[in-house]
Amino acid sequence: MIRIAIIEDEIPARKKIKRLLDEVDGQIKIITEIDTVTMSVAFLQNNTVDLIFSDIELLDGNSFEIYNQVSISCPIIFTTAYDQFWMNAFDTNGIDYLLKPFSKDRFQKAWKKFLLLKQAPNVDDQLLSRLTMVIEQSFTKKSFKKRFTVQNHQGIYFLDTNNITYFESTEGLLFAYDTQGKKHLLTEATLKEIEEHLDPADFYRINRSELIHKIHIERVQRYAKNTLSVKLKGYEQHLVTSQNSTAGFRRWVEG
Repeated sequence: MIRIAIIEDEIPARKKIKRLLDEVDGQIKIITEIDTVTMSVAFLQNNTVDLIFSDIELLDGNSFEIYNQVSISCPIIFTTAYDQFWMNAFDTNGIDYLLKPFSKDRFQKAWKKFLLLKQAPNVDDQLLSRLTMVIEQSFTKKSFKKRFTVQNHQGIYFLDTNNITYFESTEGLLFAYDTQGKKHLLTEATLKEIEEHLDPADFYRINRSELIHKIHIERVQRYAKNTLSVKLKGYEQHLVTSQNSTAGFRRWVEG
């Protein structure tokens, strides 16, 4: 029986992993499903599993904080919408890095790598080096969305991503604000869906409802304890980071 922990803060993502696991192997037991750094640390300090599926950006921080606090011996398959963390993943116990939205075929390849390591737990450094090389070679840079479709009563038009200052989710609707200060209603379902199609080096989700474009940031200043105020070019309104996103935003905006 293979004991698995799923560390993921998106319910649809957890369901997808469980569905794909059901298809690849019947001898699996999911021990826990966790959505925060704090709960993950507490669980892994007192429990062991054979494999971890781990998202990177969780509700209360970055999952690498978990692996800095807890020493684990099992492999990790990272599942994330962000491609800039893949080197960090292999510095921990990462054996693969699945970029969302990943396919069934890509998932199965990661699972086969885990089975190979499981069948040969005492593999030598040379084999581990070859495995890492294969993983790195298989990692392809994600292509990002260059424009968004906008529909109104006059028809359909397109909004270039470079001209978008920030995205906002409010009352179940999604809007893009452009460099001219105009507000556009988008057809995407969730802010998470938009985020997965944007370059994480350029866009950052500063709170639950706002995703900003780095090149349009004019000024950042302290707002309150563990939060920052962000002034975007052409907008009088200041946006505010959440306490959970502030540390990651600092690293991102300075990168």
